[in-house]
Amino acid sequence: MDDHEDFNPIPKPDSLLALHQVTETLFNTLREWFEIEPTVTLDLVEIDSAVIELGEPEMIAAMAMRKLQALRLIATPGILTTTDVVIAIINDLDRALLQAPSMYLERKADHTDWDQALANLEEVDLQEELPREVTEVDPEIEEFQVQHALLHRAVQSVVEAAEGEIRYFE
Repeated sequence: MDDHEDFNPIPKPDSLLALHQVTETLFNTLREWFEIEPTVTLDLVEIDSAVIELGEPEMIAAMAMRKLQALRLIATPGILTTTDVVIAIINDLDRALLQAPSMYLERKADHTDWDQALANLEEVDLQEELPREVTEVDPEIEEFQVQHALLHRAVQSVVEAAEGEIRYFE
């Protein structure tokens, strides 16, 4: 690549470099929310093997975690990447990260022992800070969404820095 006259990498925008921490935060949150094991096995027996598997929240989260690993790598200073690679990875991540909070809450509701939860609620100190309205946002989910939004900011910065072209970044 170095012998191309057009090869002139530009510096990665700060918002892309900042994804190093953002990806770690999102990765760890997905691992916790969906109880993802350190190793995930993919069924590659046949083309349709993944039909059921890829609909499972745990597998969706695991695949997003793998893409977060890739994004963290390309957000690292000195690692060569291109505009289209950054856009593609973040685009692939977007749907899973949009769905993650609702999948987490559904999963949490499915795994809750409601009799025990009711018993615990009766023991709660009334002074404790509890949501008062159904529309109140869970702070953990809100933080996840803030971190997710930083991916969008990075894409925008990459496109602006590349002036809408496919460019190399290092």
